[in-house]
Amino acid sequence: MGMTKYDRLFHILNLLRSRRNLNAQRLAEECGVTERSIYRDIIALSELNVPIYYDNGYKLASDNFLPPLNFSLDEYRLLKIALDSSPLVATDKYQEVCKSVQAKIEACLSDQVRKDNRFVPRTTHVDLGATVDEDHAADHYSLIEKAITSCRRLKMSYNSIASGLTERLVDPYFIVFKGRAFYFVGWCHRREEFRTFRTDRIVDLALTDETFIRRDDADPETYFDGSWSVFGGDPVEVKVRFTGAAAKVIATGRHHPDEVIEVAADGSVSYTVVTRGVEEIQRWILGFGDEA
Repeated sequence: MGMTKYDRLFHILNLLRSRRNLNAQRLAEECGVTERSIYRDIIALSELNVPIYYDNGYKLASDNFLPPLNFSLDEYRLLKIALDSSPLVATDKYQEVCKSVQAKIEACLSDQVRKDNRFVPRTTHVDLGATVDEDHAADHYSLIEKAITSCRRLKMSYNSIASGLTERLVDPYFIVFKGRAFYFVGWCHRREEFRTFRTDRIVDLALTDETFIRRDDADPETYFDGSWSVFGGDPVEVKVRFTGAAAKVIATGRHHPDEVIEVAADGSVSYTVVTRGVEEIQRWILGFGDEA
């Protein structure tokens, strides 16, 4: 009998901590599953904020992703959602264990986090076994891995929101999972610059015989520094005033490494951040409605 999915996720983390240059095929062999299952496991781990990327093998950007005992509101709610989403909750063997784990987590909450949690709308559970683009991503994923490892150029038909369907020659550098989707970063010969491509917008993909020499200015651990999520642009200072429940959410969580948060006497929050480009942060702000 093979490992359960959750045992396998921990096993993958241990493998990534202790070994280098493991691709999907090697991980699949170690875990006794298919490569497609490994892609789904990477998605599940990434959605839990485990920083995984692919650059000649899967790597952890940091080991500092486990939450401290003094949980913030966002950390507590993330763990609660993960526990509520687990199919183990419905089993006789682990139902009481899950309740025990949740009780211990709640015992570590500060009085302020307990109070703030009452003002945050309930969040439904997430299905860690599927995402909207995982099957499509898996169709191209192993080909992109191979191109990165062998420094071979890719030819693809790409459906860009801005430009429509275009033909591209791209030198691929690394793969990341951000914002519930797979992306790969590469040097685009059409644009003559590094670009971020979403894998579920690839219509056709082929590995060419052309090789390329990797540049030194595309480090996967720093490439997205300053961006709100995935896309870049010119640095822009953004200032937002949050009120109501939104102010409590902003004041008790961390949303960007360079943010500045100031809480006013009336409970409102002044939020300032410098980010590359405004498209992604605009969508985030609009999500708070008239409280931003």
